[in-house]
Amino acid sequence: MPKVKLSILDLAPVSPGGSIADSFKSSVRLAQTAERHGYERIWYAEHHNMPNIASSATSVLIGHIAHHTERIRLGSGGVMLPNHSPLVIAEQFGTLATIFGDRIDLGLGRAPGTDMTTLRALRRDPSAADSFPHDVLELQAYLAGKSRIPSVQAIPGAGTNVPLYILGSSLFGAKLAAQLGLPYSFASHFAPAALHQAVKLYREEFTPSEQLSEPYVIAGVGVLAAQTSERAHELFNVARRHRVASFLGRGANKEFTEAEIDMLMDTPQAQQILDMMRYSAVGTGEQVTEYLAHFAQTAQADELITVHYPTDEQARLESVMITADAAELVSAR
Repeated sequence: MPKVKLSILDLAPVSPGGSIADSFKSSVRLAQTAERHGYERIWYAEHHNMPNIASSATSVLIGHIAHHTERIRLGSGGVMLPNHSPLVIAEQFGTLATIFGDRIDLGLGRAPGTDMTTLRALRRDPSAADSFPHDVLELQAYLAGKSRIPSVQAIPGAGTNVPLYILGSSLFGAKLAAQLGLPYSFASHFAPAALHQAVKLYREEFTPSEQLSEPYVIAGVGVLAAQTSERAHELFNVARRHRVASFLGRGANKEFTEAEIDMLMDTPQAQQILDMMRYSAVGTGEQVTEYLAHFAQTAQADELITVHYPTDEQARLESVMITADAAELVSAR
């Protein structure tokens, strides 16, 4: 059986006390480390108005990282297509593909990647998500040089055939990816509930296309690997607390004290947030190996896209390297 591929989702996190410029430098070092250790790809996600995430201008960040790497695939995980016109995205990713060749992926989601107030600031109508399937087809046609709109071409973009991936956390994305014959990436790293049902539907209903002859599933999974199990769980506890504080303090623009976070951790709201981290490999290389192997099998995944939890850069890079070594023993389903 072939080994399951391992990739990384990087949100360009802004560390406590750090700057956005620091986060971009850290993302470069992360990509270079991942490239040296054999990861398949790194994706960057479009989020807006989130103080701890700096990957909002996704295509610009991809270009920056591509200039500092040589081989690893880079892409969006994803571009939130309802926030943009398909033509503009075709031009942006067509530009990237023209400059960097066959290293660029275009993952697409239909969520806004933000709150409703910021959505209005983006000048987008909430109903734009309803046209997602049509927009995907329009975008695909631009990249193939077969525009659906007479006299309008993506320049650059036409003929680059940048590969598309459908991202999702529900049955909607699974069904659409199956109908269009595109790879499907399930966001089980933060929305675990429908993972198995969505993958089952996608595989059962998949229709081959020019891009893809057989179904291909990428599943998200959290990872925190360290030299000892005790250290890994210590860092995981820090990550859990950071996740709860970030989510519950976002609307009020508030930073909680450690004592306040202690009180928050047992609340129903915190438990709901922590359930987002349900699929997490935590421990030594051997322990992470065992978890990832089981997860890949039960998720019927051809590839795992890992989200490394440590907020400290050195701990995150260590997790990336330990996981890469562990991946040598992880086999596909």
